[in-house]
Amino acid sequence: MKHGPLLCFGVLLATTLSVCASVPLAFAQSNPKSTSGTISGVVRDPSGIPQLGASVEVLAEAPGVILSQQLLTNTQGLFHAESLPPGLYTVKVTLAGFLPTLQKHIQISPSLTTVVGVQLESLFASIEQLRRPPANGTVEPDDWKWVLRSSSGMRPVLQWHEEDTDDSTAVVADMGGSKSVGQVVLTGGARRPGSVANIDGAPGTAFAYDQRLERSNHVVFAGQVSYDDDAPAGGLATLWLPMGAAVNAPMSTIVLREARIGPDGPTFRGVRLDQSGTVTLSDRSVLHVGGEYVLVGAGSSAWALRPRLALETKLSSDWYLDAVYAALPVGVGDVYNSIAELTESNPSGVLATALNELDSFPALLWHQGRAVLENGRHEELAAERKLGPHSVLQVAAFHDDSSHVALFGKGSALPPAEYFQDFYSKGFAYDGGSSVSWGTRVALRERITDDLELTAIYAFSGALVPVGATDGVLRDSLRTAPRNSAAMQVTGKIPVTRTRLTAGYKWVNGLALSHVDPYGEAIYDVNPFLQVGIHQPLPWPTFGRWEANAECDNLLAQGNVLVNTRDGQVLLVPAFRSFRGGLSLQF
Repeated sequence: MKHGPLLCFGVLLATTLSVCASVPLAFAQSNPKSTSGTISGVVRDPSGIPQLGASVEVLAEAPGVILSQQLLTNTQGLFHAESLPPGLYTVKVTLAGFLPTLQKHIQISPSLTTVVGVQLESLFASIEQLRRPPANGTVEPDDWKWVLRSSSGMRPVLQWHEEDTDDSTAVVADMGGSKSVGQVVLTGGARRPGSVANIDGAPGTAFAYDQRLERSNHVVFAGQVSYDDDAPAGGLATLWLPMGAAVNAPMSTIVLREARIGPDGPTFRGVRLDQSGTVTLSDRSVLHVGGEYVLVGAGSSAWALRPRLALETKLSSDWYLDAVYAALPVGVGDVYNSIAELTESNPSGVLATALNELDSFPALLWHQGRAVLENGRHEELAAERKLGPHSVLQVAAFHDDSSHVALFGKGSALPPAEYFQDFYSKGFAYDGGSSVSWGTRVALRERITDDLELTAIYAFSGALVPVGATDGVLRDSLRTAPRNSAAMQVTGKIPVTRTRLTAGYKWVNGLALSHVDPYGEAIYDVNPFLQVGIHQPLPWPTFGRWEANAECDNLLAQGNVLVNTRDGQVLLVPAFRSFRGGLSLQF
């Protein structure tokens, strides 16, 4: 009995300890979140605007732990994830029009909320970053740089840095620099007379409109229609530029065209699909890829798949090396006029590019009664050297292998199964057969002043030439012979009248039925013999910018060759004398 109080005190102490131990356990069981954490965040674009509908994925980084939560941001750009076991996590954010963004090694602690901020980078900004010198490096003193415009068939474009600016990321020649959103062109004449695949020579109206979907994502529409009842024609072109019209940006193109070949002739129909893009291989190497599918027909149909590749490598601050594989011929729409961009003679940018796409089909030829397309391939290795702040020298070696060379002529001494005659020029395109040649090119481009630029080119390559009369078809009397050529072109702007003038001449030593170095002609926009282009702004008292323009090719009608065939004499012309001009309104 005398141990009773002590025993009661022990029982009371044990009961108290038991209850105290059970209270935290019960509290822990009733609040499971005390051992887990929470993450919250906001997603913004480069300008700081919250983004709705961004896909957010929260991933555990612990080995062997498969834990993932999929979230979407709300109207304020916020996301929130709960019940996350403590540890390290990665947050991945994706949204259309932006680069995927990762934030790694985010620590989640028990009973705490971790707040993160995610800023997305646009695709266009990533391209600009590729061209921007590193912050801890030295800015190269060069004022010119060769790059390849993949969105336009890998057209070399010069980069110009003004001497009086401190911005080391000066804008590269950009097709989208103009504020014009529309263009209407009243024109007449053809760019390539004799080919039923080109824009016809009748008076017509063309239009182009730039529809922006987002800040950099936009679609450009273009169309053309002629008024001739005997040979009506029209075409539509659509360009999708998801990252804007910047250099190296991807571009998707679809072109439709239809034209009647005379009142009683067949109808030409064609479709062309083109896709281009860029792959960055390293800090000094960029691969430009692209290709097009062409399907045309006039009675019977012909198709071609035409890939193109270009590897651009920067060897040093003054040297660049380019390896090119492209299909021949290089169409009008595949090449962007960098000379015009430098001298501001092409202010409409993507609008003019879309209009050029209407005339981007290769020549449709007739071979023994069946339709074929002018076709070939071009391989080139070129090195560019900067000679000074405003001068670039290019040296290139190339190989051309053409299976169907388009020759143009006038007359009717050929079998009907060998050609279609153009309704307007009375000329025709003829399949001259195959031609294989090696060649070299040396080109110097120099910007003398802000409004004056000079281009000089020497090229040695092969061209088809006649070797005498033949009892067979005309193409059997043609052979590939080496030819030398020299060209010079001046592009400038007259200060007072603001007239933009282009004048050039290409000389060839001897007869040549086909072009000498057609790829070089395309990238430098130089045609055989004398060519003149005039663009005159008009002081029209209405809205928009009015301009009168005229383009003349082979103004002196040189290079014509009279060839004897079993059916008579045919006049072959390597370059038709042609005129194209009219009025243009940009708004």
